[in-house]
Amino acid sequence: MLGYYLYLAFRSLRRSPGMTILMVLAIGFGVAASMTTYAVFRGVSGDPIPWKSSQLFVPQIDAWDPEQPSGPGEHAGMHEPPDALTYADATALMHDHRATRQSAIYAIAPTVLPAKPGSSPIPVFGFGVDHEFFPMVDVPFQFGSGWSAADDAEGTPAIVISASLNQRVFGGENSVGHNIDLDGKDYRVIGVMKPWNPQPMFFDVVDTGGFGGDGPEVFVPLQSAIASGMQGAGAVNCPKGVQPPPGIDSLQKSNCAWLAYMAELDDAAAVQRYRRYLDNYAREQQQIGRFAWPPNTRLRDVPAFLDYEHVVPDDTQQSLWVALGLLLVCLINTVSLLLAKFLRRSGEIGVRRALGASRREIYVQFLTEEAMVGVGGGVLGLLLTGIGVLGVNFVLPPRLAHLAHIDPALLSLTVVV
Repeated sequence: MLGYYLYLAFRSLRRSPGMTILMVLAIGFGVAASMTTYAVFRGVSGDPIPWKSSQLFVPQIDAWDPEQPSGPGEHAGMHEPPDALTYADATALMHDHRATRQSAIYAIAPTVLPAKPGSSPIPVFGFGVDHEFFPMVDVPFQFGSGWSAADDAEGTPAIVISASLNQRVFGGENSVGHNIDLDGKDYRVIGVMKPWNPQPMFFDVVDTGGFGGDGPEVFVPLQSAIASGMQGAGAVNCPKGVQPPPGIDSLQKSNCAWLAYMAELDDAAAVQRYRRYLDNYAREQQQIGRFAWPPNTRLRDVPAFLDYEHVVPDDTQQSLWVALGLLLVCLINTVSLLLAKFLRRSGEIGVRRALGASRREIYVQFLTEEAMVGVGGGVLGLLLTGIGVLGVNFVLPPRLAHLAHIDPALLSLTVVV
């Protein structure tokens, strides 16, 4: 019986090829537009560390003045603290160590000087961090590991490098124990990461913008980076009317916010304790005269902080809604065309009913015809989705376009739609 319904549907669609092509095109373009936009949206809004993001938190402390504009929330009338910490506050939080793991994070842009004669200097991007950073964010290692607490305490010139930098400098071999010249100072390689480039770069979206780049290439101990005056690559935000001081020594003594910070908290009770700790710390600073305002702190987990920082571009979200609206319009138009077509066939329906066809059989006949139109539009939508995902480089910045990709989940969703 299904074969008969398919035969009737094919005959009906062949009688009006123009309308059939129009319906297939409408569904195909609607599906392709919505799925291509969804691929981009999913790429930029995905959780970069889903197995742990609810345990990683970004503390914020208002070291300026609640009346001064600082964070992204100011536009909503909220007096938000700066989204980074001052050196004094970051150092105090590190010293008190109220989290399971924690680290201040300093974006750096040093230069690697290869030992091979005639090799050009290699500018790299990375971070100064504490030894707890690596297990806290689950950095994957190909060789070696991160440094120890003793290395942090002793100021050991240790370094963790990326797989790509290891390939350029050491030919991809196990370079643990070798030295690498960073800004004219020897650092001992103690770890080589596997290819690792979380998008967005959740542990420092303030400095990196969240997306883009090939991932961090070097990690060095925070205090070693600061003591050596390593060039910073991050933003330095100061109170209104205050210019960033020259030199890292002056920056350490200033009230400017320039250090990202992340803390790992295991459960809800630990989160509440840490919130109270932040408020008590800010209250202590008020009592000693450093702050002239009541405690103004925030503690957001990774998803909440990414949302607070508007890491997912607003135009991407708007484009998704527009594309879904286009799909809905295409489907409504297709339904209208099919309805008009079926109403014109009332005589045929009457004859089939007179010959004994049940109402259910009439429904199945027309649903089969609709299914053929849907399958045709779906196949076209799949092809156009592939072209669309490959072509987003022409309409979006490269840092966002490369996140869109076709995978089994996207293909399955396209077929279902």
